Amino acid sequence: MTTTSEAPLLLTKRRIWIIFGALIAGMLLSSLDQTIVSTAMPTIVGQLGGVEHQVWLTTAYLLATTIVMPVYGKFGDVLGRRNLFLIAIALFTIASVGCAFAGDFTQLVVWRAVQGLGGGGMMILSQAIIADIVPASERGKYLGPLGAVFGLSAVGGPLLGGFFVDHLTWQWAFYINIPVGIAAFAIAWFALRLPSKKATQPIDILGVIFLSAFTTCLIFFTDFGGNADHGWEAIETWLFGAGMLLAAILFVLTEAKAKDPIIPLSLFKNPTFVNATLIGLTLGLGMFSAIGFVPTFLQMSSGTSAAASGLLMLPMMAGLIGTSIISGIAITKTGRYKMFPIIGTILTALAMVLMTGLTAETPIWLICVFLFIFGAGLGLIMQVVVLVAQNSVNPSMVGTATSTNNYFREVGAALGVAVFGTIFTNRLTENLTGVFTNAGANATDAAAATSTIDPQTLNALPDVVRDGVVAAYADALAPVFWYLLPFIGLAFLLALMLKQITLSDVAGMVARGEAVGGAEAEALEAAQHGHPTHPDAADAAPAAPSDAGDRADAELKAPEPR
Repeated sequence: MTTTSEAPLLLTKRRIWIIFGALIAGMLLSSLDQTIVSTAMPTIVGQLGGVEHQVWLTTAYLLATTIVMPVYGKFGDVLGRRNLFLIAIALFTIASVGCAFAGDFTQLVVWRAVQGLGGGGMMILSQAIIADIVPASERGKYLGPLGAVFGLSAVGGPLLGGFFVDHLTWQWAFYINIPVGIAAFAIAWFALRLPSKKATQPIDILGVIFLSAFTTCLIFFTDFGGNADHGWEAIETWLFGAGMLLAAILFVLTEAKAKDPIIPLSLFKNPTFVNATLIGLTLGLGMFSAIGFVPTFLQMSSGTSAAASGLLMLPMMAGLIGTSIISGIAITKTGRYKMFPIIGTILTALAMVLMTGLTAETPIWLICVFLFIFGAGLGLIMQVVVLVAQNSVNPSMVGTATSTNNYFREVGAALGVAVFGTIFTNRLTENLTGVFTNAGANATDAAAATSTIDPQTLNALPDVVRDGVVAAYADALAPVFWYLLPFIGLAFLLALMLKQITLSDVAGMVARGEAVGGAEAEALEAAQHGHPTHPDAADAAPAAPSDAGDRADAELKAPEPR
């Protein structure tokens, strides 16, 4: 439990948009980084000699993000979200400096992990703050500005990433985060005014430790099992598996006894929350695997430049943004959401089936069509499952519910990247070694050439060897999509079982008594500034904060089918 140290805020429309602007600045920082790095990755791993280990650039970030998500979510509920949001931005910006000055591949992976510690906070806290200030029934209309941020990142990121790689150095993919991060921090410092709290229960330190140990062991278990250097027969693989099982048992035992658990086990008695979270988990398995390696495929298999490969991801982002905005508006108007994840999983599965046929000869325009369908499917699912998870719990647990839902999606993402990325990398390494060996290189030279291949080196190779490398990338990636399809099929079945419940019309902070919203807030704001207001404004306002939490609690505990 917590106590609030400040008087209730007035959540006027103006204040909501000011707070929302601070969140957008943080989201821009995180999303811009991901599109830039994704575009520059082939060059980065080639120059640092990490082609055969490139999966760790993505896995390290996802692992760190996944570990800290429940921490940010729970601590945000307990201590307030403003200071944590500022810490997340600062961590991300400092880590960007470390990435830029990394002297080898290992250092870069470590700093990418530190970036994940900040990125996870920005992602979770921004979603939780939106739930704090905007009722679930109105949240859809705020997807438009969020879509614009991701659209800007989708356009600007590939252009910048490609420009840096083609005309400057890959380090600029991280230098760019420094001014953006400083600006985001300044905006959040001045604009993000939220109540701070004090914890009245002990912090669940053991829960944090065991959850972090479980997540780490799980990722290493899957990565080592699928890695040719270790494999499923290796003792170290199963040591991580045993550690994962032990950490899971200790975590459950700890949470059952903790006074204020980091992930309350009661959440898993809520069928709507569990369903939405499982959809996110299965989606994460397929989504991040595809997004993480498609730019590499476009650069190396289709012979496009870094800038062009990034721009070729625009159809996917256009599909994602378009359906996200459309579904958000529709949910705000109708209050109904169940149909969108069903349609989204069908579109995502269709896109994956189409992408199993990718070859070096596949026309670029056709790849763009596949990516548009893929993005459209994701846009109908991603925001909806978070909204459903937030709406299914008591307002006092909105941060915990948001982070837990995202945690399991990121577990799926980390698993997907580790397992399917390893499958791709192993096939690719084997294919490339064969190409260079057939071209006359000995085993040592073939291994060296395989680990340092990048788009610039590829363009300098003889035509026969270059064609072999292109075919090696295509043959390594396309079949991986077949392995992802069963998980999307499971997500479809889960979407069919998702219950339609009433969306709350009370913002989280209002329900908890930390803020006043609606017409009452507008009237009080006008009175404070000496502006005349309509005499009936207070009568038209929502119920006072003191009983709003009780009403929201009763509604959320016993949701009515629509």
